[in-house]
Amino acid sequence: MSVLLTRRNGKGVIVEKRKDYIFGDMAFRYETDGAGHVGLLMFPADGPVEEVQEKRASLDSMVQLKLMGDAYNGAYGPGQTMRCGESTQRLVFESQRLTQVDKHKTIETVLKDERGYRVFHRLVWKEGDRFVRVRCSFENRSEKEIMLELLTSFSLQGISPYLPGDCSGEITVHRLQSRWSQEGRLLSQTLEELQLEPSWGNCAIRCERFGQVGSMPVNHYFPFLAIEDTKTGVFWGVQLAHPASWQMEIYRFDENIAVSGGLADREFGHWMKKVAPGECFTTPEAILTVVRADSVDVLSARLTAAGEDTVNAGPESEQSLPIIFNEYCTTWGCPSHENISGILEAIRGKGFDYFVIDCGWYKADGVPWDISMGDYVPSRTLFPEGLGRTVQAIHDAGMKAGIWFEIENVGPAAEAYQNTEHLLKLDGSVLTTSRRRFWDMNDPWVQDYLTERVIGTLKSYGFEYMKIDYNDTIGIGCDGCESIGEGLRRNMEATMEFLEKVKREVPGIVLENCASGGHRLEPGFMAATSMASFSDAHECVEIPIIAANLHRAILPRQSQIWAVIREQDSLKRIAYSIANTFLGRMCLSGDVTHLTAAQWDVIDRGIAFYRRIAPIIKEGQTYQLSPQIEKIRHPEGWQGIVRVGTNGEAYVLIHTFGGKLPECVQMKLPECIDRELHIAEIYSDSPEKVELADGVLWYDSRENWKAVAVRLAK
Repeated sequence: MSVLLTRRNGKGVIVEKRKDYIFGDMAFRYETDGAGHVGLLMFPADGPVEEVQEKRASLDSMVQLKLMGDAYNGAYGPGQTMRCGESTQRLVFESQRLTQVDKHKTIETVLKDERGYRVFHRLVWKEGDRFVRVRCSFENRSEKEIMLELLTSFSLQGISPYLPGDCSGEITVHRLQSRWSQEGRLLSQTLEELQLEPSWGNCAIRCERFGQVGSMPVNHYFPFLAIEDTKTGVFWGVQLAHPASWQMEIYRFDENIAVSGGLADREFGHWMKKVAPGECFTTPEAILTVVRADSVDVLSARLTAAGEDTVNAGPESEQSLPIIFNEYCTTWGCPSHENISGILEAIRGKGFDYFVIDCGWYKADGVPWDISMGDYVPSRTLFPEGLGRTVQAIHDAGMKAGIWFEIENVGPAAEAYQNTEHLLKLDGSVLTTSRRRFWDMNDPWVQDYLTERVIGTLKSYGFEYMKIDYNDTIGIGCDGCESIGEGLRRNMEATMEFLEKVKREVPGIVLENCASGGHRLEPGFMAATSMASFSDAHECVEIPIIAANLHRAILPRQSQIWAVIREQDSLKRIAYSIANTFLGRMCLSGDVTHLTAAQWDVIDRGIAFYRRIAPIIKEGQTYQLSPQIEKIRHPEGWQGIVRVGTNGEAYVLIHTFGGKLPECVQMKLPECIDRELHIAEIYSDSPEKVELADGVLWYDSRENWKAVAVRLAK
């Protein structure tokens, strides 16, 4: 649909061209002003176009760009944003076309700069998807080299088009925070709290630029942003797929609200990129969606659904969500053939599918595992008959064998630590933290070395699973490119290429994405791997809080959650730990060689329950039905989660924490749940009183630190 109309922006009447596209339940509007600048809006397709309000606002470009030497935007912006400067203002419309290949539709919009530059903005939608994928390519058709300082993956204008004026008091910004072992906390703030109200004169920039710098892309915030129009119930959302430094911005100059993001720019991420004549540079991918909904959970499920195609095409063994045993919290970094044999005897026939040998299998006598990685020669002391003998024992017990590597880093006790010629450098010195140095992943020698030590080990011993850990961050960047930020980007790009090489060389291998737990839970790494360590919170009471929060960031079927069982654990504590894993993929560890029959009974019943709800974990929609827990380390109150499956069934998971509890926990279930569902099964350490009536679930419990899971079936 294409129409010509006028729009008042408070600065006169401007003739604009608009073109709308409908993809599923989403509408995309491309606006062109009288100067040829192009902006992009996104809104639900179920709302009439007439609802979109006029704004006293200038058009905001769908591509944000900054070239070295071009003028910055003024209005107090430099230092807090590089948007809307001369480079962006020079971009004008050249062409647009819609193409379709099989089920994929692509809108390619070309913007040009008269100096000889082109930007190709591509928006891709696959029929049936509830999101689109967007990225930009900069092409240098001039006769001289240029230096990029900013190039966005996406930029949207007109957020909250249904509200008149500056949307005062009606906009909430949602972000996901992350710290070590406290991943996924939801942070919700109004525009006013972020000081993003426009100025009285509409003449000063308001900007919230946030992100993460380094090689752990989830080390402060997740690359996630949601904006909610609380009056009309419309949510806009985005995730970035990038394993290194990234940023997003919420930007205002007038009544318009704009959002953009992608690679961290020169100011935020120390990034500059040379583009020679004839060369082209393409940004990471952004995943965008918009929906009318009653909670941010609905929006986030649309974003995480972008990972479904890759996991569905992954190893066949993963499709039933098999159960993992990892020996780390049993041996604490000192695995051996002897202790693994004892574990295998204890868990044989219990329903475990994968057995993972974690860190330490390579360590020298008397040397801790966490400073030894890099050489990867199996210990003859720990495995006197060779590692192959242990792998055979795992296979004989009916499980696939897995092994731990920290591919990119080396520890101080390893010979590789002194191989400085092939390690990353910063300012000419070897880039060193208190715990790690880092391989130069673009060095052909390093690629050959890792092929021998990592891929060679996987092949020679018959491993079918690899846990890929990463326990420090490069930080702002490294030498070797035109900027240290570009050095970091290219190093992480080489890491991703090595993961693809592993999958080619070891067909069907299951890859686990771990970075001190959950520091790489971004769409790029999640697409490259089968699942991820949800956190390093192995034995903490806050595990169910973290695990539930992560439903907003990754697919639950990819979220590996630990239940560490200790011989002194009460039955109530064991049920609490086991129930945590119902929020994702079940992984057990701990004192399994010293448990009683009663303790094993609670575990066995939990494994059986997990098997029955696995289809709902795999495909479903999560709703958080309880208040957000404010104190994660010392939680009080209760948490209620319901997961509704595409198979028409559901399960509810309740955890109680410290402090005073209500006499009766009650949860109104989502309207989408079939009212004919009934309570088919309850899992806990003891019989529990749970009732379901008129769409409300009642749980009578006044016990702290309790877990109850309820399966609802027809």
